[in-house]
Parts: sequence; C-alpha cells; structure tokens
Amino acid sequence: MGIVQAGALDRDAEITFVCTPVLTLVDQVRRALAETKGIVTDVGSVKGSLAAAISDPRFIGGHPMAGSELEGLDGADGSMFEGAVWVLTPSAHTADDTFSAVAAIVSELGADVVGLSADRHDQVVAVISHVPHLTAATLMGLASDRAEEHAALLRLAAGGFRDMTRIASGHPAIWLDICAENRDAILSALDGMIEGLTEMREVVNTDDRAELQRRLTKARDARSNLPSRVNQPSDLAEIRIPILDRPGSAAEVFTLAAELGVNIDSFEVVHSAEGTRGVAVVLVDATMADTFRGGLLARGYRPAVQRLS
Repeated sequence: MGIVQAGALDRDAEITFVCTPVLTLVDQVRRALAETKGIVTDVGSVKGSLAAAISDPRFIGGHPMAGSELEGLDGADGSMFEGAVWVLTPSAHTADDTFSAVAAIVSELGADVVGLSADRHDQVVAVISHVPHLTAATLMGLASDRAEEHAALLRLAAGGFRDMTRIASGHPAIWLDICAENRDAILSALDGMIEGLTEMREVVNTDDRAELQRRLTKARDARSNLPSRVNQPSDLAEIRIPILDRPGSAAEVFTLAAELGVNIDSFEVVHSAEGTRGVAVVLVDATMADTFRGGLLARGYRPAVQRLS
C-alpha cells in the first residue's frame, strides 16, 4: 500500500516509537536503544515492567490514551491524538532533554501531556481503562447468555448499553498480555469494583432509596466534573441539548457554535434507548454559556445549562 518507506531500525533516527505487544516491550526497547542514537519511547498501556528494566537516559515510557476498538489500518485516524491525553512516565534515569523532546513531539500531535510515575500510571489505568474493558466484556457476556432465554434481549440493546459495551469489541489478544503484565493493579481495581457492586446490590435489595439517591447523585456529579483540555471545571458550563438521533444533528450544534464564536471543549451524544432522540452534551467556557444558550433557543432547541463546580 506504499505506507512503509523502509524496514528495520534507523540508526540516525531522532526518535523511535516502540509499538509492539506489552510482553515484548522490554526486549524491543533495549534493541532500539542499542541500534539507534536518538530518543526511544513506547506506546504500551503497562509501564511498570519497563521502568524496572530500562535505565537508559534516552528512554521515557509513554502511553497515548487514544484509539478505538478497530484493528489494524481500519483504525487509522489522522486526528487520533488531537485532544487526547498522552501519559509520559519518566524515571529517575530519564534525561530532562528526553522528557522535554518527547513532550514537545506529543504536543505537536495535538495531545495533552500528563506526567506520572510508572507505578501510579499502572494503578490509574487499571481503573479507567483495563477494568472498564473487563467489565464491558462481562456485561456483554451476561447479555449474550441471557439472550438464549430472551430472544429479544440483544435487539433491545441500544443507547447506554451499546455505549458501555463498545470497548468489548477490541482485539482480545492484546488483553491477555495486559492482564498478565498489570495483574496486581487490575486485581486491586476489580476487588474495588466487586465490593462496590456488592454494596449496590444490598442497597437495591433493602430498598434503601436515600442511599441509592446519594450514590447515583455522587456518580453523576463526578461524571459531570471529568476534566477537559482547558482550564478548571469551575471555568466551564455543561449544556445538554436534546437533538434528533440522526446524522447531521450534532453538526448543526457545532455549526451554530462556530457562528456564535463559542468554542466547544468537549462533546458527546448520549443516545436514547428508543433510538429516535439523543442528547448532545457539550462543555463550553462558562462566560459564553448564555450566548450559546440564546442561540440554541432561537433555533428551536431546548438546552439545559449547568455550571460545573
């Protein structure tokens, strides 16, 4: 397809990205350091083993939090890293020039740089990436098993269920290595998840409505305050806009924002179970919220605005 210009490693490369399965990273990073003169980094989702094995000042671990469930070239996306978080995990051995050079390249790709220790990275990613994937796989398995009893079950699966289980479409093979390499952190996060679900089961079983309300409210507030690329949550306002669940509806919201000079810092569409309507959830600078709301009202939308705090 004319994509690969040359094979093997380039001795004079300024930077080498090691993008291989996580169980091979240590050996391949060592090889890249031995056969090139420049900086070496990687894109693996587990960093502890690399930090323990590599002490070369030319190396810094990296993990772009981007991509999709698509495999190979089907997942290629020229804007994949724009607005994404790219974690860098410098160790005590990492040269400052190595860190600054890789951070600059990552920024040029459009990503936000976050620096974490390797151990901290593995603990955090277990919670926000690894366990969610295992949870999605488990929920999808439950639905598939129950579908044998209820033929309509999977046909009714839409909206939140599809959103929550989308990541279960990812390539299974890479998760075998990830679970092996990050076993301790994943087990700890799974224990927390199991404990939380056990507590939630008891709340539902005892019809403890006050506690259920508290838990659901806490979760909603935490979800609303997920960070975006800009400023602090207190500088932003969330606007929820009911839209028709059809191609072009989201584009209309973006077009109006551009006309009004409103920058959308985060955008997602929450689909309804009925499949005919959805809600566009956008984050904008709080100072522009009233302007955007007025424009939406003039176009016939019925937005709800909430200042984040």
